[in-house]
Order: sequence, then C-alpha cells, then structure tokens
Amino acid sequence: MKRIVTIGGGSGQYSLLRGLREIDGIDITAVVSMVDSGGSTGRLRDELGVLPPGDPLKCILALSPHQDIVRTIFLKRFEKDRRLRGHNAGNMLLTMLSRFTGSFPAGVQALCEILDVRGTVLPVTVDKATLVAELTDGSRIYGERAIDTPRGTQREKIRDVWLVPHHSDRITVYPPVIDAISRADCIITGPGDLFTSILPNFLVSGVTEALRTCRAPLLYILNIMTKYGETHRYRGRDFVTRLENALGREVDAVIYNTRKPDAEILERYRRQKAEFVAIDTGDGWWRERRVYAADLLDVTGGIVRHDTRKLAALIRRILWSGQATAGEKGPS
Repeated sequence: MKRIVTIGGGSGQYSLLRGLREIDGIDITAVVSMVDSGGSTGRLRDELGVLPPGDPLKCILALSPHQDIVRTIFLKRFEKDRRLRGHNAGNMLLTMLSRFTGSFPAGVQALCEILDVRGTVLPVTVDKATLVAELTDGSRIYGERAIDTPRGTQREKIRDVWLVPHHSDRITVYPPVIDAISRADCIITGPGDLFTSILPNFLVSGVTEALRTCRAPLLYILNIMTKYGETHRYRGRDFVTRLENALGREVDAVIYNTRKPDAEILERYRRQKAEFVAIDTGDGWWRERRVYAADLLDVTGGIVRHDTRKLAALIRRILWSGQATAGEKGPS
C-alpha cells in the first residue's frame, strides 16, 4: 500500500482526487487549504466565525464512492429561506457537524464517515486566517476571493502573499498533517490557482519544514492555462520557480499536459487574458527535475481542465514504475 499525500485546494484538487480514488493499492490523505473566502463559504466565515468548509467539502465529495449521487444534492443552493439563501447543503451540513462535535476536523471526519470516503481529509490548519497579496505597485489585496477575481482590465503582478492570523500570533499546521507528510511515499501538489489554492498551504508554519525533511518525492502538476491576476504571462518554468521559492526546495518531478486546446477554445480563453502553459524540456533548467509530459486534456463543455482518468493513469504508472523516487532526473 502506497501512502499518497495531496496538498492543494479548489477545483484542481477535486479533479486530482477523483482520479486517485480509482487507483487500487494507495492510501490517500488530502491536505486542504483553509483560506477560501468566496460565496457561501465566505458568508459562513463572516456570519458564524467558522473555518471555511468549501474546499474540504470538495475533497470529501471527490473521495466518496457515492460522489455521482450526492454531489448534486450537497452542492444544491437554498433559495427560499432568507438566511439560507445562497448557501449550499454540503457547506451547511459540514458547518453544523463541526459545531456539534466541537472541532472542524471532527466535523470533516463525521461527514467522511457518512459518505464512506476512501482516504483522509485534513485541514492544513485550524487557525483562522486571511490571505493577503502584495502587488508590484505596493498595493495590497485582502482575502482569497478578491485576489482570485481581479477587477478591471489592468492589475499589477502579485509580488508576495502571506497569511494574517485572526486570533493568534501565527498560523500553525494541524499536527496530523506533519505525520501524514512524514509517512508519505509520494506527495503531490497542484493543479490549481497558484497563489490562492496552492501557495497558502505552504505559508502555514511547519509545512515547508516537514517537506524539506521528508523522504517522499514531491510531484507538481502544472496548470494547463495561466490565469489573469495571478499567473498572467507565466511560463511553465515560472510556476515551478515560484513554488520552489515558497518551499525552500526543488520539486522532484513535474507533470505537464502537452495537448493544446483547439483554436476556438484558446481564443475564448485569450479574451480572458489566459494562455496555454508551455515548457521547453530541451531547456537545461529542467534537468534537475523529472518531467512527465502527456496528453492530459479535457475540454468537456468548453472548459479547459485535466482529464481525471488520464491524470490518474499517468500517476499510476509513475508510482509503480519505481520512478516516483528522488534520484536521476530529466525529461521523461
């Protein structure tokens, strides 16, 4: 049994976990970012002072064998009651379970039990915090939602991000996360929004220290498209460099989609200032990192994302080829 730890948040981690759930012979632990501030999650944070339930809920649904049945129900939004309007059923249930059990991790575990989740879902921290971004012009943006959704057609690049604690001097890691990292056979981060879903996990005190001392290789799943306001005009190398700077170490391998969406889809994304992420594996810079390049594209509904089955199949080959270990690097 191989112990796999994923670190991320948002729809990217949801897609990854949906695929990993179908791989036999692995034990999955999903470490989830806790800075979501948009939509129903943001309202629950503000109104009830709870930890954000949205990203953990996505992981729970992804790892449940009943996902196809319960996803529609749990993500259905209330419309009639004034106070409930706009919230979804899953967020409300997870919030109520957390309040009744006395802790957010216990509420997560209870919902995992209800849905027969295959694996473990851990919040990266149980400390309440706000994500802050500083732009290259010195201005600051407060909150994951505001960072994630830029206003207007012009915005400076993000220079730095950090967490501001609500009720303590610093944000500390939830201890079971350190245990999971120390026992892991492979750690996977990405895909997902770099500054709002991936990096916030590594801003939590204790996480990068654990990753620098663990024996497991670290795989990074590169995004397929850039995102305006976060990674505008980034190349593949820029994503990896920014992640490694946050980690204080190199990643061992990068998983990269080689297939471009068709011209019509690319043009639609280009109007949103998003571009296909390209890498040149002939560039000597990549020699220190193994690159797994394959067609991983899914454009169902005109939306560019990773195909969960293709991604899972590639990860399965990596895990059982003996290559998911530190050692000889270079393009694959």
